[in-house]
Amino acid sequence: MDDHPLFVRGLELLLPITSAGRAEVVASTGDAAAAAMLVGRCRPDLVLVDLHLPAPGGIRAVAAIRRATPRVRVVAMSGGVDPATALEALRAGAEGFLPKTSEPEELLPPLLTILGGWAVLPAELLRAMTRPTPATSVDLDGEERRLLRAIAAGRKTVDIAEELHVSERTVKRMTAALLRRLRVSNRAEAAAVAGHTGLLHH
Repeated sequence: MDDHPLFVRGLELLLPITSAGRAEVVASTGDAAAAAMLVGRCRPDLVLVDLHLPAPGGIRAVAAIRRATPRVRVVAMSGGVDPATALEALRAGAEGFLPKTSEPEELLPPLLTILGGWAVLPAELLRAMTRPTPATSVDLDGEERRLLRAIAAGRKTVDIAEELHVSERTVKRMTAALLRRLRVSNRAEAAAVAGHTGLLHH
């Protein structure tokens, strides 16, 4: 979902090449009002939404996509890192935020990470998330801290399982329990908590 044709065309050309055919653009539009309908028709694995789309805008597009197709992963994008706008997108249902880079192929690693089930947020956004949160008082044990660091770093489930010497199913169960303890609803919010509490710097 982007109204810059050159950026979209760059992704269409480069994603299949740099991912060895694993990722491709199946549809695109610059019309935020048509976003949810298009996603419902195409059923992609992941949707990129430029937050600065013309009215009704990217935030509303994220919310509409989330309501219509809750299983589709939504990633918000912007030309810069504006913490307020990014947080609004996360609250609307985006599972990650990526700043647009000058080279579309640089987007591939974080996109594949998000497809693997994890949230991706730029470090500068995490540092900017200074809003108080009740989760800062939660006392995590060593294993929970390792899991939260891994989530904040965008590690894949299989890699976390190997690091913690448990099964992938156990990692998913542990993640669900950690989200409940932190009183957050998704991995993006958990990553924000990690950034706010300074966990990423220890």
